[in-house]
Amino acid sequence: MSVAPEDAAANSVAAGRYRSVFRDGLFDGQVIIVTGGGSGIGRCTAHELARLGASLALIGRKIDKLQAVAEELRADNPGTAVECHSCDIREEEPVRDTVAAILKRFGRIDGLVNNAGGQFPAPLAQISQKGWDAVVRNNLTGGFLMARECYTQWMADHGGAIVNIVADMWNGMPNMGHSGAARAGMVNFTETAACEWGVCGVRVNAVAPGWIASSGMDTYPDWMKPLIRSMRDHVPLQRLGTEAEVSAAIVYLLSPAASFISGATLRVDGGVPNARRHYPLPPHKKSEAFNGFHRAVTPKVLED
Repeated sequence: MSVAPEDAAANSVAAGRYRSVFRDGLFDGQVIIVTGGGSGIGRCTAHELARLGASLALIGRKIDKLQAVAEELRADNPGTAVECHSCDIREEEPVRDTVAAILKRFGRIDGLVNNAGGQFPAPLAQISQKGWDAVVRNNLTGGFLMARECYTQWMADHGGAIVNIVADMWNGMPNMGHSGAARAGMVNFTETAACEWGVCGVRVNAVAPGWIASSGMDTYPDWMKPLIRSMRDHVPLQRLGTEAEVSAAIVYLLSPAASFISGATLRVDGGVPNARRHYPLPPHKKSEAFNGFHRAVTPKVLED
């Protein structure tokens, strides 16, 4: 039996704590930074990491959104240490200062989830230099700055794990060319950093989410809504993914089980890049979604 993400959310734990597939206490004593932690995949990942014992530093531009997630984390996981930091990750000095403040508060940084990003739909010919620069700085430069500061300020001497969140940009990303270029750059950065920083015991990997039923879907213009609703028809698994399925991949790459994995990009996309136009995808309901996030909310665009 298949369960769509919107149904899986209702069938998940209705209240209480995150239902992770990983063991309790997996990240006890560890400090992990999550950028873009105020919504979507970042919020979900923060919940799973808190459930598994991590202390958290949430980074984003809107402090109120971060504080709301922090309150959720404390309510669901009493005793969880969580701090919020408003920071524009595109700017070098604020990133440096924020990482230093996290170290001053927690005394260590064991993991970084480079999740913050954003884009807007537009064909290449209509993207201005300002628009291009904004998206590239969001999705590439900011991730580089966060990773570099975590490395130079702590991980170079103590080791650690970095997970960069990219996207399904294989074979191009029409109408999102600025984002696709930035995400491809982040994959290459991941591979380079894995080589250069491995000597210090730092692992660097990436997770590439495909079409995920997340709050970000509600940020796109009305003309994209029919396209968003039809996406599942182009997925070999015939459904959208859940935030929890992405979070599980991130947690795995942060965990000791991935201790010999570095420089890899793990796709979480239901096989979309493997589909071909000449091969019809028969409708089916045989892929069951996993959703351990008890606070997951169906995007409004999918409610119809």
